[in-house]
Amino acid sequence: MFVPLYDGLAYRSIRMAGVTYSILALSCALYAAYAMQWLPGDLNNETWISAAFGVIPTVLFGSAVLPDGLPLVPEAMTLLTSQFIHLSFLHLAGNMLFLLVFGDNVEDAMGHLRFAVFYGACGAVGALAYAAANPDSLRPLVGASGSVSGIIAAYLILHPRVRLWGLFLSRIPLHLPAFWAIGFWVVFQIFQAWFGSDDVGWVAHLGGFACGAVLVFVLRKPDQPLFGREDDIETGNVKAITDEEGAGAQAFSNGYPPSAGMKTVSSAIMIDKPK
Repeated sequence: MFVPLYDGLAYRSIRMAGVTYSILALSCALYAAYAMQWLPGDLNNETWISAAFGVIPTVLFGSAVLPDGLPLVPEAMTLLTSQFIHLSFLHLAGNMLFLLVFGDNVEDAMGHLRFAVFYGACGAVGALAYAAANPDSLRPLVGASGSVSGIIAAYLILHPRVRLWGLFLSRIPLHLPAFWAIGFWVVFQIFQAWFGSDDVGWVAHLGGFACGAVLVFVLRKPDQPLFGREDDIETGNVKAITDEEGAGAQAFSNGYPPSAGMKTVSSAIMIDKPK
């Protein structure tokens, strides 16, 4: 697995990636509150926070019922709320690292409002893909992986030639074009979707990626080029060329499986931690 660390790509039209940093801050704050047991009532419990804000296919499609008071938002809203819930530090760190490396330049290409819509839509489509592939599943889906996968797809279409610094197999430093790094990531996701553990929502990753690959054409700014046409790559450095002056400017959704007897839940939710 290739872990991206830095791309060096300057912004073309924004001063700061405010939406990207806001999503990162909110996700980290919610995880910190959960980890420190600062949330109200039963929400400090993994089972309850997953059921309260996660996407459970059988509940979303109306074939299962949760106890009174759950979820805490309408079932359809869990397609959005689930994107901000992470139940382990590694899950959070992986998603936020990909968001930090790729999200700011995608936000730059779309603008703040369109990027916010893009992020939510990719996460929602990823969750729907997971639910459609597992309509009888009782496993809550949580995490930003669908949204981040959409961002990865958009970045690939916008800047395929940008050279990324990252770690291959989490330890070997590499400097290679985004096309190869993200291409390897896509192959890994497809392989895991077919042969990987059921404890990770791999289909949600692929659904979010497909959504991002489509929406980037719709939500990018009219003057934003595609396929790296403005990326000037010399000796590994990347510059974004703007205006006529030519000046350089400037991603697992974990399913936490409940016990088998939750088809019509009336009193309690029991979710086993993934092995």
